[in-house]
Order: sequence, then C-alpha cells, then structure tokens
Amino acid sequence: MNDDLIYEKRDHTAFLTLNRESRRNAISQDMITAFLDYLDTAHGDDTVRAVCITGAGEKIFCSGADLGSTLAKGEDRLTGPRNYARLLKEMAAFGKPLVARVNGACLAGGIGFMLSCDIVISRDDIYFQTPEVNVGIFPMMVGALLFKNVTPKKAMDMVLTGRKIRAPEAEQMGLITRAVTPAHLDEEVQTTLDLLKRKSPIGMRLGKEAFYRAGDMPFESAVDFLCEALGRVISTQDAMEGMKAFMEKREPRFTGK
Repeated sequence: MNDDLIYEKRDHTAFLTLNRESRRNAISQDMITAFLDYLDTAHGDDTVRAVCITGAGEKIFCSGADLGSTLAKGEDRLTGPRNYARLLKEMAAFGKPLVARVNGACLAGGIGFMLSCDIVISRDDIYFQTPEVNVGIFPMMVGALLFKNVTPKKAMDMVLTGRKIRAPEAEQMGLITRAVTPAHLDEEVQTTLDLLKRKSPIGMRLGKEAFYRAGDMPFESAVDFLCEALGRVISTQDAMEGMKAFMEKREPRFTGK
C-alpha cells in the first residue's frame, strides 16, 4: 500500500491518517484507492469497533483534491470526482462508527470526508471552508452531505461566498459535533472511541443503517420503518445480553451477533 494514507489498529479502533502533510493532506487518487481498501479491511475485522480519521501534522486536516496531481496525469476530468464520489458513498454506508478527529483546517473535499463521519470532533481554533467558488468551480458532491447536516441558508452561505467558518460557528450550525481546545482534542476523541468500543457492534450497524435510510422518508413512513428496524435489533443476541446485563447490574459482553 502507498504512504498517502496510514492504517493502524489500536484497542478496537482503526485509525486512518491522511499522510500528505507537505501537500496539505490533499486527496490523491492513490489515497482514495487506499481508503476504499482500508475500509474493507476494517469492515471485515470483527475486533474493530470504530474507525477514526485524521490528518498528519497540526495545520491541515485536509485541503481537498490535489488538482495539480490529477491534471498532470492527463486523466479524464471526471475520473477523480467519480472515485471521490464512490468513496463518499462507501463511507456513508459503512457499518461501523466513523469518527473524524479534525486537527487542522478542513477545506473543499475534506469537508466531504468529515461530513461522511458519524461524529466530528475538532479543535476550536481552526476553520472550515468550501473555496471552490473562488476558482470557478462548485463543491458539488460535498453539497449532498452539506445539505443533510446544516440548513439550506447556511449551506448556500458557505458554497456561494467561500468564506471561512470558524469552529465555534461550525458547531453552532451543526457542521461538526463539537469543538474543543487543542489541548483537549485527543482526550475528547479517545473518550468517544472508548464509549463506542463498549457498544454492541450489530446494534450500532443496524441502527446507523436504519437512521440514514429513514432520513429521507416522510414522517409516518419513517416511524413505521424504524419500528420494523427495532424488531431486528431486539432479536439479536447482543440485545438479549444487554437487557440481561442491565437487570443483573453488570457490564454487557457484546459479541456482535
């Protein structure tokens, strides 16, 4: 595998680090290929309960697509975007919790990486930006995620002006889960990962799938769909173990079945 993306597994968590610090952690096609492969690896490893995504260094989480690299190869202009779109879809359908550790500024396609995660924890001294409009482009695929996370007016403000959104504002508008001081970033991320690793893998997988599918349904259809989804969850061995452990006042021992 290439060095653009580093995969490590520690204590039931797979860590994916965007490793192009000298290029502001820009997204290369090799990175996307590695990302897809590593998601498959994490998905197939029953000991992995969550995946944490971050960037190398302390300045940039991800600056978006490496346009110069793609153009230099003379590829079809949509090859890179199509590969990126495939990755966003794979991340959205991923059956384990995805946590973004945003340790630096997050721009353009990096916003898509971040918003594809279930939980986003960032430093409170950084900014988020969709600057594509400044060079005559538009954050098309990112928009599909942006409009699911913030109100249309906030989304249009971002994509039309290209202005920098500071972390406190990003938290207020729902772009991220929470912003913490740089000194507390790792502690907050680790606390979240510790909570996730103690939960039922199958319960989280079925729950994630159900919630995301119900998100585009009318209210009554969503309630009926989620009622049926609850039936699938409570039929699992983990659900029975969880309820038994609650009655016995002990920690549950989940197996993912």
